[in-house]
This record gives sequence, C-alpha cells and structure tokens, in this order.
Amino acid sequence: LEMKTYHGKFLKGFLKITYSPMIDLQNICNEEPYLEFKRFYDLAKDQNQNSIQAICISSFNNKTNQPNSRFVNLKLVKNNEWIFFSNYNSPKAEEFRMNKKISAIFFWDSINTQIRLKGEIFKTSKSFSDEYFSKRKEEKNILAIVSNQSKKIESYEDLKQKYRDYKYSQSETRPNYWGGFSFIPSYFEFWEGHKNRLNKRKVYEYKKGSWNCYLLEP
Repeated sequence: LEMKTYHGKFLKGFLKITYSPMIDLQNICNEEPYLEFKRFYDLAKDQNQNSIQAICISSFNNKTNQPNSRFVNLKLVKNNEWIFFSNYNSPKAEEFRMNKKISAIFFWDSINTQIRLKGEIFKTSKSFSDEYFSKRKEEKNILAIVSNQSKKIESYEDLKQKYRDYKYSQSETRPNYWGGFSFIPSYFEFWEGHKNRLNKRKVYEYKKGSWNCYLLEP
C-alpha cells in the first residue's frame, strides 16, 4: 500500500505524532463483499480521501438501553477480521462485553459512498496485541499506558503533565488493559450517492453459510 505520513502537534511542541491514515489490508478475504469493499477503498484512496481509516463503531449499553457511537481508527483488515485497538477498561469495551453485536460505518465524501457493517466483536489474542504494541511508536504507547480512557480529569494540564512525567523503557510491555478488538461482518451495505437522491444501495447478508446479495430502495 502507498503510505502517506501526516504530522500533528501535541503538548505545544513537546510531542510530534506521526501516523499513517491507511488501512492495512492483509490477505483480505476473497469473498464478494470484501472485494467490493476493496474496490471502493481503492477509489477513495485514489481520490486522496482524508481519514480514510476513520470508522464509526456503535455499541449498545444493556444497563441504560442506550446506543453509543464513536469514531476509531481501523488499523487493519486481516482475512475477514476488522481490527482496531483501544483501552479494555473504556465504556465502549464494557458495552462490547455486555452485547457483542455492533454496527459500523465509513463515509468517504471524496466518492460520495458510505459502507455499513454489522457483526460481532471480540478481543484479539494477547500475542497479537503484544506484537502490535511492540511495533508502535513510543509516544503512542505512552498515551496508551497513562490514559484512563474516558475517566474524568481535573484539567488538561494535569493530563499533559502525567504524559511528560512517564519514563518509558525500550523493554516496555503492553499493559493488560490495552489491546485489539476484532469484528467479523455478517452484513455489508454499499451506499452510493447520486443526483436527485436516486442513490444505489447494495447489500450482502451472510445467512446459512453463504452471502445473499440484494438491492434496497433509496
């Protein structure tokens, strides 16, 4: 894959974050909906789609009967698994434990296409998360270690100070509260926007061991 690098500033010049906005496609599944995804992904990449890796993940809280959505960076699609990384003590992780069914969506404005996914989510193996953590940049790992994701803080300055004060070792190992999440879609919907809202909606739904393909009204 063509890799592009973007730079952002954090902590007023204290830290420069470097990241690649691409999704790593590793031995992607050769079934129809995956090939369709790859086709749209390549089109969007050719159009220099910003934040092409940004995917909105929706979970459900069984205690409050409340759905919750947030954007995460989808890091890779490995065969049929869609993988991102997060804090295992976060609210979304708790909701994944309550209810493994999730929905997700990409929107790529450069090609006026949205891709909806539904499936079940689970943690990646410890060895997979360990390997990924070991390859990440130090500044990202420090944040993964020191952040109590979504917990209340007294001030942003305190957060920055906690970050600055952390002494990172090259032999640092992955904390057990951080790692990968993976989901396997059982539903794909490819929405293509057209003039006069005559939009095309193509669905792949996995039932009884095979993919059923059909179209929906706009």
